[in-house]
Amino acid sequence: MRAILIKKHGSPEDMFLEELPTPKPGPGEVLIDVHAIGLNFPDLLVISGQYQSLPPLPFVPGMEAAGLVSAVGEGVSHRKPGDRVMAKLNYGGYAEQAIAPEKYCYIFPESMSFTQAAAMGIVYQTAHFALIDRAQYAPGETVLVNGASGGVGLAAVQLAKALGATVLAGVSNREKAEVAIAGGADHIIDLAAVDLKESVRSQVRETTDGRGADVILDPVGGEVFEASLRALAWQGRIVVIGFTAGRIPAVKTNYLLLKNISVAGLYLNTYLAREPARVQRVQEELFDLFLEGKIEPQVMKTFSIEQFADALKTIQERRAWGKIVLTTGRETK
Repeated sequence: MRAILIKKHGSPEDMFLEELPTPKPGPGEVLIDVHAIGLNFPDLLVISGQYQSLPPLPFVPGMEAAGLVSAVGEGVSHRKPGDRVMAKLNYGGYAEQAIAPEKYCYIFPESMSFTQAAAMGIVYQTAHFALIDRAQYAPGETVLVNGASGGVGLAAVQLAKALGATVLAGVSNREKAEVAIAGGADHIIDLAAVDLKESVRSQVRETTDGRGADVILDPVGGEVFEASLRALAWQGRIVVIGFTAGRIPAVKTNYLLLKNISVAGLYLNTYLAREPARVQRVQEELFDLFLEGKIEPQVMKTFSIEQFADALKTIQERRAWGKIVLTTGRETK
């Protein structure tokens, strides 16, 4: 099989598509013939060696893939050859065949393509746990989603809207605003405005009759997080999802006290490690919302596996919206 191999940490240009032996599933694992591969911003951190957990070199990166189960290991009882699955991986997804734990494989609807399935995992699971579990969202609340045209952001816009929220989309330009509106956002918050701390608060208050946002989901960090904190309503909740802006912000806790507001964090991998059955239930809920027509994975562009460097560069240069997906040449319908 062919796979993209990291021999040294660096940039996408430092990786190569190579011929490797077909892996064999161990106990509790399945082998997947991969049709489509979901790319994610953390992949760039893995490639550069900056991610919080890294396997020893050399290794195949890639955190999610969709395909057909071709073989199962000892003890596997809920997945079988021929099953159409979307899988969450620690690594190994950038390949024509991949090994995944059975507990992290999700059977997706027949009406969903492999490409859609590859875009339906990490970002939607992250959005769901951030909104429902960490932010304790209640129907009818106002939700501000920063980075609203990105993978997690656009999934969060769709999910919040599907669950009855008034959705504010924080974006940095008109093109991204159009993507967010198409995804269901009710109002746009300009994150490129001058004097961001004052601007975000005033924009949010203007759209909420002076009240502020009940919930803010923030995968951006930096100045955007700091400005958003000031836009929370009394007893509002903000969830830290990531730091795509590059800077990890600090919080002055006296401000939390004075406004009775909360800051929570969301790291999806801890749910996968501690509560895989719960993640399975959440993914089934997400598939149900897809079948009801309330959410739909947004794939900006597909690239062939040979074009992996160009695909990753699209994310690296902040030109991507929604999801970027690699295809292996197998049937993707």
